[in-house]
Amino acid sequence: MICVALPGLAISTDQGQLTGRGLEGIYHAGRRILSRCQVRVAGREPLAVQARMTSADRALFVGTLRVTPHGGPDPDIVVERTRSADGTEWITLHSAAARPLRLPVEVALGTDLADLGAIASGTVGPELPASVHDCGLRWSCATGASCVTADPPPADAIASAGLLRWEFDVPPGGTVRVELRARLDDVGPVRAVGRAATSPLAPAHATGDDPRVRALLARSVEDLQALLVRDPAHPADTHLAAGAPWRCGLAPAEALAAARMTLPLGTRLTSGTLRTLARTQVTGPGPRCGMIPGPRRDAGTHLPPGCTGTEATLLFPVLLAEARRWGLPDQETEELLPAAERCLTWLRTTVGEGPYLSEPQPGGPVRCETQAHAHRAALLGADLLDACARPGGDGLREWARKLRATFRRDFWIDDPGGGRPAAARTADGRPLPHLCATAVHLLDTGLLGGGVHAPGLLDRVQTERLARLLGSPLMDSGWGLRGLGAKEAGYNPFGHRSGAVRVHETAIAVAGLAAAGYEKEGAALLRGVLAAAEAFGHRLPEMYAGEQRGDGRAPLPHPAACRPAATAAAAGVLLVTTLAGVRPDAPARTVTLRPLRSAPLGEIGLMGLRVAGAPFSVRVGRLGLAMVEEAADGLQLGV
Repeated sequence: MICVALPGLAISTDQGQLTGRGLEGIYHAGRRILSRCQVRVAGREPLAVQARMTSADRALFVGTLRVTPHGGPDPDIVVERTRSADGTEWITLHSAAARPLRLPVEVALGTDLADLGAIASGTVGPELPASVHDCGLRWSCATGASCVTADPPPADAIASAGLLRWEFDVPPGGTVRVELRARLDDVGPVRAVGRAATSPLAPAHATGDDPRVRALLARSVEDLQALLVRDPAHPADTHLAAGAPWRCGLAPAEALAAARMTLPLGTRLTSGTLRTLARTQVTGPGPRCGMIPGPRRDAGTHLPPGCTGTEATLLFPVLLAEARRWGLPDQETEELLPAAERCLTWLRTTVGEGPYLSEPQPGGPVRCETQAHAHRAALLGADLLDACARPGGDGLREWARKLRATFRRDFWIDDPGGGRPAAARTADGRPLPHLCATAVHLLDTGLLGGGVHAPGLLDRVQTERLARLLGSPLMDSGWGLRGLGAKEAGYNPFGHRSGAVRVHETAIAVAGLAAAGYEKEGAALLRGVLAAAEAFGHRLPEMYAGEQRGDGRAPLPHPAACRPAATAAAAGVLLVTTLAGVRPDAPARTVTLRPLRSAPLGEIGLMGLRVAGAPFSVRVGRLGLAMVEEAADGLQLGV
């Protein structure tokens, strides 16, 4: 159970006690400031009876005790522990005894002040010795110190045993409470970005016939707020960390992808993310000029690792162009335009006279999804340059036109079933025929003016064939889209890119299939993810096993998956808003609605979205007809 309000984390099992084993503990900025917090009442540990998340940053643990002698089997003390990601824990004892009780309470504390990476690799040392400090205990090492303070102050603090002790007189039906606060030394209480009144995400919510939609959107927004991080050098700019507990830092491609999927919640997160990444852009001479740097990423069993910097560089102008359609102010667009132009210049320079963008370096494989990202960046980048009266749009469109013509020939593999897109072409021109979920990016063409999507790399017949493949049992596990077809060589239901369901790619598939008119396939994938979300308490992990869904089965968690994860939480927003098909064009003061006509989840209402800088609400009825209920003044419904 992971409570998140970055830079704070609290990782617990459902037993409630922090034992110091594994990843358990309270963390601040990746350092474990408290690893052990074990409560005993009257010399015994409470029996755990319930554990649940009450919000993205808090968990509630309930235990019981029987302390009255000869009182029968019924417990007479209930112990509630509310644990927060900011390092605060409230321990509340409720008495149901018929007589006054004198209850001794002990809390055993300890920590190793280890970094999360060392804990994950199993290289941490023993617990540090404690010293009595203020109203609690303190630990220190060469790299820092932490302390725990208690309110009310303990009657005894025993440093050698790491113990705090109280003696409480509890009347019949009475309640007592202890508050513990774990902190890094010299660091005061830190207010998480998402908890502030200035959170960049609109508090959208949903209503409708299917309660899972409401629950998924609520938890997605909560988790996104919990993963918000400020740029330390520019506190006004926020972006999303990739996920907890493993990736609490900035991952450029994931941050941009997540910001793009959250555009229905406003453009402030987008502008902060773009400004943060623009400051990392390579601007010196050389072939990398214009790139947004990013690490390598595993690409499965058939391809070498890819460069997320390539994906981030191509996503940057796309996100800026689409954010402008959603209502990013002109001043912010102009401020970010030079960085987007450098991204587009890098694209044209790297491609040169050829039709394809090799990745991760010249001479590497020509990946299907990279061509889709590049094509979308060229078309939306050209649209952006034209709108801002900058040169270069015609050249980008011409290159995109040539890419479409060659891609439809070179990347399509004919077979008796109707053909399929190649996953990649090797440096010597051989196509790799593996059926991969990365092909969904061919359906994600991007938003142009008037609510129109940009043309794609596939023609109509090829698009239909891809839609049928994505909707087939080869790819649709019943819980979402597999990363690799179930009958492909190297398929592994737990493989990062070779079989596991990646929520981000499934959401892209649902939105792309809906936009292309293949509602049946898109709705099936949507229902599968909703079922998986319900099994995960509506907090979707970034991935889970691609095992086939069956009666009485639940999706299998992936042991290395982040949960919550920025792209998974943002995918929840995209999945829900796809039902209404909101396509804004704020500069033209119009918004077009393209809801799923089949209304696969019945009636749905979306309130508190943001279009053109103002609240936007829409309702889709059971007949698939959409109606705007709230919008910015002067915003017209497009045709």
